[in-house]
Amino acid sequence: MDSLYLILFFLFGLCFGSFFCVVGTRLGRDESFLKGRSHCDICNHPLFWYDMIPLISFLLQKGKCRYCKASIFPLSFFIELFTGLLFMISYYSFGFSSSLLIALLAVSLTMIVITSDLLYFIIPDEVLLFFSICFLIVQFFRLGPVDTLLQLGSGLLLFLVMYGLLCLGNLLFKKESLGGGDVKLLFVIGLVLNPFLGLISIFLASFIALPISLVLYYFKREKMIPFGPFLLLSFLLLFFSKITTEDIVQFILSISFKL
Repeated sequence: MDSLYLILFFLFGLCFGSFFCVVGTRLGRDESFLKGRSHCDICNHPLFWYDMIPLISFLLQKGKCRYCKASIFPLSFFIELFTGLLFMISYYSFGFSSSLLIALLAVSLTMIVITSDLLYFIIPDEVLLFFSICFLIVQFFRLGPVDTLLQLGSGLLLFLVMYGLLCLGNLLFKKESLGGGDVKLLFVIGLVLNPFLGLISIFLASFIALPISLVLYYFKREKMIPFGPFLLLSFLLLFFSKITTEDIVQFILSISFKL
């Protein structure tokens, strides 16, 4: 039975991943994702259902538009694939529980933000507001009103910390160092993680982003990379690992004693 559920969550993830890519792309262009048919971004030809089968259509069409034969940017393929895998991992890690809802919401937020931030350097406010409300509702039934207020405080604290880093970075580099969407994103992350783990997520995101940014600068002279996807990847790593503040403190103390 578990194997069946894993397959079903993977298939659901594929379908939702395709939708998340549409949401991230259209909101990044300030378009409605609820109206209008999907179309090729190159020739604007309307796409039919057999052009949009997750993973399969991309592979059968060899990564090209069926109508104009232009190459399709493979982001949608990877968003679909990783959404399916992460939905499956979510069920495997948490089973049918309130934590599963948090995990699925976190994965959904991550995929939409990765799409919009990678393509347009934008994290839409509509997305952050929607997932903030969803997280608060789930946390209310999961933790109760008092602990939900504490999580809200955690979000506000992390927002202030990230805003402080934004101001400091702007002062040091004399230009915009972080986007406003990154600051607001930390508020959403704080609705799930406590302040300590939220700070760890910033450090972990920076640790992951640094080598990638160096490689991009060396090969492409790319001076700007979106930070939001790295924040969300570190968020997922911390949440799925089920690590606690106590685990990190004990690890630090064990290293200190050995030294």
